[in-house]
Amino acid sequence: MSPSQDSLQPPPSRGAYDDLLLGSRRIGSSEQTAREAFFKELAPDKRESMFELEVLLKGVACFSNPRNHPGVNRRTPVVAIDFREPLALMAGGIRRISHIARACLGERDRTFVFHRYLETVLPEDTARSRLVRRDLVQDSPEASLLGLRRSFTNLAEVTEALLRLNRLPFRLFYATASLAQREIAQNAYFNPLSGLEFRPEFDRITSPEVLEVIQRIPGDAQRLVALTFLSLFRMLRYVGLIDSIAREPSDAMSFVPARIYLLLAVLRSDVRALAQHLRRNSGALLSSSFEKELLSTSASDIEARYDELQGLARQLVEVRGCFECLTGSLRLELRRVFEHDLPAPGSGATEAELRQAAIDAVGVLRPALQNGVLFVGRTLGARLEEVQVFDDEQSRRDISERLRQHVWMFHQIVRAFILKASHAGETEDRWTAASSLQFVREFLAYFRAMGYPLLRACDYPRFQAFVSAIRELNDADLLDPPKLRRAMQECEAFHGFLLELFDQIGRREELVGRPFEKRTAAAALRLYLGD
Repeated sequence: MSPSQDSLQPPPSRGAYDDLLLGSRRIGSSEQTAREAFFKELAPDKRESMFELEVLLKGVACFSNPRNHPGVNRRTPVVAIDFREPLALMAGGIRRISHIARACLGERDRTFVFHRYLETVLPEDTARSRLVRRDLVQDSPEASLLGLRRSFTNLAEVTEALLRLNRLPFRLFYATASLAQREIAQNAYFNPLSGLEFRPEFDRITSPEVLEVIQRIPGDAQRLVALTFLSLFRMLRYVGLIDSIAREPSDAMSFVPARIYLLLAVLRSDVRALAQHLRRNSGALLSSSFEKELLSTSASDIEARYDELQGLARQLVEVRGCFECLTGSLRLELRRVFEHDLPAPGSGATEAELRQAAIDAVGVLRPALQNGVLFVGRTLGARLEEVQVFDDEQSRRDISERLRQHVWMFHQIVRAFILKASHAGETEDRWTAASSLQFVREFLAYFRAMGYPLLRACDYPRFQAFVSAIRELNDADLLDPPKLRRAMQECEAFHGFLLELFDQIGRREELVGRPFEKRTAAAALRLYLGD
């Protein structure tokens, strides 16, 4: 599910944000116009249902990969795992897709029911073939939706028969998912299988502040920033949908467990796709952006623009560091949720337990994604406010609560680093020094995932000095005592700042009367440290 290079190349005539909305999914202009007209005629609740339908279509493909299953033991070979329970969840998602298509088709669903009846009573094979060929024509969104209704109804019957087996091997599970994926890939209007794809019907960013930040970025870097913001807001929609599903009343056609697991699979796949795309492309695109700016400057203006160009280069370096920290933090949060908070398929968890686990997971992931939006904005020089961007008082409370927890967690990490650094002797030989560098590498990994976003979030006054000391330490091949001392001094200053910040956050209006849950924070810290 990783994004292809071709699908992410922008046409020259549109801006990065508009191009990603209109061009990240391969669809012709006439089909796009017909699709927009189709969505305009839908009632608001049906539009939300269509968003769920497209995410579930993608979820069927993502769920076929066991890496996207919560709580799966990675050391157990797939050939030794019984995939009957995962297939049951996929079958629930398939039935839910068919149910949504039926609801959105309305009166046109009668055509499908009538055709299925004719297929059973027509005696001539040629007549049946003509009927099938007529159903394969996708000349409108309604016809494409009807095609999904037909194929997923058939798949539902196949999966129901397969679930009668006592044991289901991975190859049979994957083959069934591949049949569904093939139907989706051949659909003319509803094919959301690209790794990073956005739709104007679902993904328009409503915050003027965020749109202004995107437009301010010059050159090729603007595409990376637009892609990151669109991905984060799309993931927030996934998380919101998971939360609403987990809280809705039970219904025979709701298929709550299936919908939750498939949506979680899409979320994990998209986080992985975003991290992979930024890791592979951010360096080249950011350097290309700077190169164009530099080459557009005449030789006589170089001296006058030297400070400006140097500042731009420094900002682009920080932007790349921001992307690395963001994706590292999100993957860490998602791994924690998948491996510790959510029950694995087939674990025996009841629907009520799964609902509560999903709600708890949303409580972790939503503020993480929201903080990601704010973090990128601050790195780009914009002071984004929670209420303006998310228009939700609960978001402000959740973000502050998460910030307080992370301040406490990272202050523990910094304190441990200071203690280890103070005992790293300067007289050690090079072999001992090389082995003792491990604690430095671990601290740098924690800094990238948690420390750097905290520096941005709290406007640390010694930001540049701290980052410079950490970068020097990162560039060292062996334990360098002077560099280690400088990093330790900066960490001591930051440690004191974190203690003061922790008290300040606790006095915020949205956290008044909400005591700090130290046990919860300590448990989260143990998961971060891998204990």
